[in-house]
Amino acid sequence: MIILKPKVIVIVGPTASGKTALSIELAKKINGEIVSCDSMQIYKDMDIGSAKPSIEEMQGIKHYMIDIVSPDERFSVAEYKKQAEMAIEEILQKQKVPIVIGGTGLYADSLIYGIEYKEVEFDAEYRNELENIAKEPNGLEGLYNKAKKLDSVAMEKISPNDKKRILRVLEIYHSTGKTKTEMEAESRKNGVKYDYRVFAIDMDREVLYERINKRVDLMLEMGLVEEVENLLKKYKEFPTAMQGLGYKEVVQYLNGELTKEEMIEKIKQETRRYAKRQLTWFRKNKQTIWLDGLSDMQNNVSIILGGIN
Repeated sequence: MIILKPKVIVIVGPTASGKTALSIELAKKINGEIVSCDSMQIYKDMDIGSAKPSIEEMQGIKHYMIDIVSPDERFSVAEYKKQAEMAIEEILQKQKVPIVIGGTGLYADSLIYGIEYKEVEFDAEYRNELENIAKEPNGLEGLYNKAKKLDSVAMEKISPNDKKRILRVLEIYHSTGKTKTEMEAESRKNGVKYDYRVFAIDMDREVLYERINKRVDLMLEMGLVEEVENLLKKYKEFPTAMQGLGYKEVVQYLNGELTKEEMIEKIKQETRRYAKRQLTWFRKNKQTIWLDGLSDMQNNVSIILGGIN
């Protein structure tokens, strides 16, 4: 007898491509609730820079995995997967449709492929050693090359500038003696809990970049600098949160390392680069159904409905 797994809709795509609006429109149509798949929206008090949907934008649709952890706490992919699956189960128990929405590829993959990222014991001394090396001239480049020798497969998806994930690859090997790729392969043996139907938003590159530039300008108008100032006053440490796009550049500006103009341009440039990496990441999944971000929203909703039936 074939046991049918519950269907879960996943909508991914680059930043500023319209994922939030599409997911809310879909949720209204199919009695759905939304599970955020964004590594910055999990943090409390980080609203503007993470582009969290406002209460008005949510239009009464319940959202999960937003504002669940303090910025001075660590939050792993393993913890995300555990809590996101609990949220999915809660939605299913209500006889509603779970819609996973976001742009963090690692979070999405943990669900779609059933990857069990084991909690790796954190070695503070080793992390400090890596952090100090990364601060040296060409230090991050050296760490990137070291990680590449250890785990070339994992490093194919990681930018030479992505300090957080470079350090993670090194930490996993240091703590377990296994590469990140080896651990992921082992974890996939357990299979996937749900029938994930994956959709991704694509968009003309120039249009997307223009939307990103406008979004950055709007974030600054809304008070991104003031948000970061308040965070720095309220919290003492930011192990991961302040590495987020927009936040680290504002910190550099507040520390006098960048002028305001340089800060704005750097946020825009790094966000455009991030969007490009997101699209590359999401194209790995050959079962993904692609949506045109410039198409009529109702048309994309219809494509999704066709893809889940």
